[in-house]
Amino acid sequence: MQGRTITYSKNVFLPLTSVCHNRCGYCSFRKPVGDGCLMAPEEVREILRLGAEAGCTEALFTFGERPGEEEGFERYLSEIGYGDILDYCFDLCREAIALGLLPHTNAGIMTADELARFRTVNASMGLMLETTARIPAHANSPGKDPDVRIRMLEDAGRLKIPFTTGLLVGIGETSADRSESLGTIASIHRSYGHIQEVIIQNFCPKPGTQMGEDGTVTKEEFAETIRMARAILPEDVAVQIPPNLADARYFLKCGVNDLGGVSPVTVDYINPEHPWPEIERLKEIAAGYTLRERLCIYPRYIKRGWFDPALAPLIMQLDKQVQEYHL
Repeated sequence: MQGRTITYSKNVFLPLTSVCHNRCGYCSFRKPVGDGCLMAPEEVREILRLGAEAGCTEALFTFGERPGEEEGFERYLSEIGYGDILDYCFDLCREAIALGLLPHTNAGIMTADELARFRTVNASMGLMLETTARIPAHANSPGKDPDVRIRMLEDAGRLKIPFTTGLLVGIGETSADRSESLGTIASIHRSYGHIQEVIIQNFCPKPGTQMGEDGTVTKEEFAETIRMARAILPEDVAVQIPPNLADARYFLKCGVNDLGGVSPVTVDYINPEHPWPEIERLKEIAAGYTLRERLCIYPRYIKRGWFDPALAPLIMQLDKQVQEYHL
């Protein structure tokens, strides 16, 4: 495995709101509606500006699923001139593009029409499958219904959207469930060819949550899940782990070939207790391998033209930029 290429992207992480209609038993990201529950436009613009200055190429927009269904949230949107958070995010995607950053939006469940609209301002998009199992932790989370998530993955494939998905490991699923989940992703990719990467993410218990006292998976169990992913997924699908949540150096040998997005500007708001490694630290983690920066849209999708024509100039400019960086 030595000599393999390990990739990563440089991004800014923009969690527009932590208000969410789901009630996952393990989540500490979700917050109730209240003052400060929505990132202000000027705050987003400042982060985008800093990201562009720091050489980031990706603006990762994420937020709680269907926050507008939570009572009182619309008031905070209306204060900034919006009636729907998707409209707000759409306009911010356009601002990111103007500053030279490629948007990647992970907004939870979206309809096919919403996906088609966001394809015009996103180089790639994402939705964690998490698991195909029906688990207690998702009992009060309608958006985590596996059938609903699978349908969105298929809709994204039909629309030719370069896509990220993944598993959350240790939330009550079994090894057989993980195998089934990976098999489902592999089958969807064989049908549509749009899955760029699958994140294998270890659950980190959060104090104060329903599963705050639960232990996460063992190191060997997590390693076995990564090996399972590499065996089940097609070769052209990258296996990614978050380098701030796991011993990435150890798990590279299990088949990992991507370290995801790391940010020189923003923290991991979902796991703030785990800071991103700096680029120099990534080089240490990947010692013995070839470490390469990439865009949020993988090279094969650039070659296929799987993006809106309006994004072509920026994609080509940034692709040339990261290619020249490695000359």
